[in-house]
Amino acid sequence: MFEVFRNAWKDINLRKKILYTLFIIVIFRLGSNIFVPFLDMSAISDLVGGESLLGFLDTMTGGSLANGTLLAMSITPYINASIIIQLLAVAIPALEKMQKEGDEGRKRLNFITKMTSLGLAIAQAIGFYFLLNARGAVKYTDGFSGVLTAITIVICFVAGASLIIWLGDQINEKGIGNGISMILFAGIVARMPSSVFSLIQTMQADMKNAILVPVVGIIFIVMIGLVVLMTNAERRIPVQYAKRVVGRKMYGGQSSYIPIKVAMAGVMPIIFAMSVMALPQTICSFFGIYGEGDTFWDGFVRLFSQSSWLYAILYFLLIIAFNYFYIAIQYNPVEIANNLKKNNGAIPGIRPGKPTSDFIQNSLSKISLIGAMFLAFIAIFPIIFRQFSGINVSLGGTTMLILVGVALETVRSLESQMMMRHHKGFLE
Repeated sequence: MFEVFRNAWKDINLRKKILYTLFIIVIFRLGSNIFVPFLDMSAISDLVGGESLLGFLDTMTGGSLANGTLLAMSITPYINASIIIQLLAVAIPALEKMQKEGDEGRKRLNFITKMTSLGLAIAQAIGFYFLLNARGAVKYTDGFSGVLTAITIVICFVAGASLIIWLGDQINEKGIGNGISMILFAGIVARMPSSVFSLIQTMQADMKNAILVPVVGIIFIVMIGLVVLMTNAERRIPVQYAKRVVGRKMYGGQSSYIPIKVAMAGVMPIIFAMSVMALPQTICSFFGIYGEGDTFWDGFVRLFSQSSWLYAILYFLLIIAFNYFYIAIQYNPVEIANNLKKNNGAIPGIRPGKPTSDFIQNSLSKISLIGAMFLAFIAIFPIIFRQFSGINVSLGGTTMLILVGVALETVRSLESQMMMRHHKGFLE
């Protein structure tokens, strides 16, 4: 990987793209240090520090959420909007048609996604304001000054979310890699020094933890290797194309394969499952129930905290279910079988048509099970480790998947651009 970056740096055009990407990331980090007015930072830190979805979102934003800065919502509205549009594209024919219309269709779909993300950003900013207000993290809440405070906070959060989408688009147009993924990557990396410092403090506080912290480092390295292995792993279904003669020329006859990735859904099933598991706590928090009392609803909230075994079990099962669901809407075996039939392609030993689609579906189901178990294990491992060791590992499996996935995607993007610039001629 380092060799790829070194070779890319030697190319003037690629060097400009890399520097431009780094420039956008610097702007993102500067925006993460512009504080939103009328907020009590200590109260927000206590709220985000709990075991909830907010803690995960704070890791994604590089600590912007806990500090109450302009980019506190980060790219979560855009990610949620993308998920919603992808799901609606399966049910609404007009959106499905846009997906198949090439660049123009994708541009219109991207515009719809951005408008949806704007609406979600406004709703999320308003909800976040009420949550902060309920926990005493908002100053000047009475009378006209209270209304002005609420409007200012909501506008700042929405402006920050819109700015991040714009920065991501700039990386897509003039930089390297996927813009939204790069911003996610930058936010997680920015959080790493504080996480390492927290582990060192834990080790210094107790001699028992002095043994466990090096174990965490070893597990961290092993998880990186496992994530890289599973991210690149794929099942290749062989395909043979029949020979056909058109005039004096013969076409076809070559062999190819259909790649089915083990971790095809990426981190999406984990995000889906985490959102569902966070709903009870989020809804109860709007009614002032935080799981700190002795009432029935406080006990109900505690059941859905990350310290509960019920949470870990339901989280595990939901990841598996959402993995199958996400792959089902993204991968259509019938369409693949029809395309093979139209192009005179066939899987050796399998008849064209329905037998081919059934074979692809069976292969997909087996691979999906392996991928789902892998994602579920990666996601719940930090929870299980915390239960037995008492050490909170903020950089868990989910963030590891994002970091490794973005790094591999960026390397592939650099390699493809270098091949386009330095390919040999046909006569050489």
